[in-house]
Amino acid sequence: MTTSSPATDQRAAADRAVADLVRGESVWAACGLARRRELLERVHTAVGEQAAAWVSAAAAYKRLPEGSQLIGEEWITGPYPVLTGTGALAASIRALEAGGSPVDAFTTRPAPGGRVAVRVLPHSTYDRLLLSGFSADVWMPPGVTTEEIRSRAGLALRRPEETAGVTVVLGAGNITSIPVLDVLYELYAHNRLVVLKLNPVTDGLLTVFRAVLAPLIDIGAVRVLTGGADIGTHLVHHPSVNHVHMTGSAATHDAIVFGTGTEGANRKRAGTPLLDKPVTSELGGVSPTIVLPGTWSDADLRFQAEHVATQRLHNGGYNCVASQVVIISSQWAQKDRFLVHLRAALAKAPERPAYYPGSDDRVASALSEYSGARRIGDRVLIEGLDAGAPGSALTTEYFAPVLGVLELPGAPGAFLDEAVDTANEKFAGTLGVNLIAHPRTLATLGPALDEAITRLRYGTVAVNAWTGVGYLTATASWGAFPGHTIDDVQSGIGVVHNALLLAGPERTVVRGPFRPAPRSLLAGEPSLSPKPPWFVTNRTAATTGRLLADFAAAPRWSALPAIFASALRG
Repeated sequence: MTTSSPATDQRAAADRAVADLVRGESVWAACGLARRRELLERVHTAVGEQAAAWVSAAAAYKRLPEGSQLIGEEWITGPYPVLTGTGALAASIRALEAGGSPVDAFTTRPAPGGRVAVRVLPHSTYDRLLLSGFSADVWMPPGVTTEEIRSRAGLALRRPEETAGVTVVLGAGNITSIPVLDVLYELYAHNRLVVLKLNPVTDGLLTVFRAVLAPLIDIGAVRVLTGGADIGTHLVHHPSVNHVHMTGSAATHDAIVFGTGTEGANRKRAGTPLLDKPVTSELGGVSPTIVLPGTWSDADLRFQAEHVATQRLHNGGYNCVASQVVIISSQWAQKDRFLVHLRAALAKAPERPAYYPGSDDRVASALSEYSGARRIGDRVLIEGLDAGAPGSALTTEYFAPVLGVLELPGAPGAFLDEAVDTANEKFAGTLGVNLIAHPRTLATLGPALDEAITRLRYGTVAVNAWTGVGYLTATASWGAFPGHTIDDVQSGIGVVHNALLLAGPERTVVRGPFRPAPRSLLAGEPSLSPKPPWFVTNRTAATTGRLLADFAAAPRWSALPAIFASALRG
């Protein structure tokens, strides 16, 4: 008797999954807005029910010790954004059901360069309390009017009966909300049925993800599979698959689209892809943090050093939008003191296992390439980078706990101009950029700050906040700056999240408080936010993260005191 191999069995399962979705397309087409909202609300409920198991499975594969404050990251980037995302998307569907637009309840304002911005955060009273001092605007491209924004918001949900076939989502292995959010966006924003192929790193979440997506699996709209690169290749080239969406690196994208080795490189140069179907993607890159010179207190220096350390070390450094290079002014009088605090913040952050494949090799590569590289615990700091010299720090995403420091000359205005040019022209990728500046510096810059934001070719720009806040804001768009092509993909093509279903957003601009409360209030900043729970140095991140996810599952006033108490102890 002959038996099939595991690989054969996996390919057969993949074929059955695609066939199921092809059959399920007529069922999904027949689901009107009310039915789609009801299914989404059931997913929301399932996420709340599975949240603890979700976090436990994520902590297991990342090898986080039980009781570690770092488990807060898994609450805040796992079930929490899926809960807020499903809630916001359901609200958009309700607006469409009522004959309106998802943006009707949101304000708009003029943005530089003939643009219109949609204020997506804060939106509710809960936002103003839980994220006091933070804001987010989605900028639309120049020339798009407010009425056009309103009439086009909703995307494929304006024509739910016009389905668009089957897509393969190649799931991320780092942030566990990404695969589920990508599935929901493909299904609801683009009307494509979805087969999700998990990254092997996250196979331990298979049971959780199937439980969370069960309402959509049951009607034949979603399938969730495991398997290696061979199964991913089989799926993306399947003749019944119409589209591919992936999260990963530009190198992985090119391997999928053009193939590997010399033949793949030749296809890319010739512009003749191996994959003959549309591909959208979110691919990361080398994200900079621009620190503008000013006169800061020692507490400000220490807090912002921890902020930068968080931007690099959150999730062990395995974030597509982790800051990889800090750009500071060589003429800043407090430069040396800031670097003392930055080294201390990197040393103070908890160490953790290098769970993502290849991390140790990438760390070793940075240490061997740069004479100014030094180990600080399990991470690396590279000082003395030169934007005019060849090197990997500005052109290769390390996806590891490696942070570089690049100095440029100039006082705030001239330095900012040079930093913007350097970030645009020298850095690989366009996903996110951070700017940190004292409120007095921002006031002095005036319109020059908006001009700098406008010039930065990045999908998310954060001022005194981490671009990760944009990722966590369900109503914000998330993705590369628009305009990339498959043969120069940079940080990807298309956007995700975008729960207002805005058509063709250009970028998200996030702003946050320069100082945490209570210092912010004493300095006259209108913010009640203490040290954010996503800081790697937050002592109560695990408790605060769990409480936030519980609140997102069932928003209620009675839950707020416990959240505030935990956050203040952080």
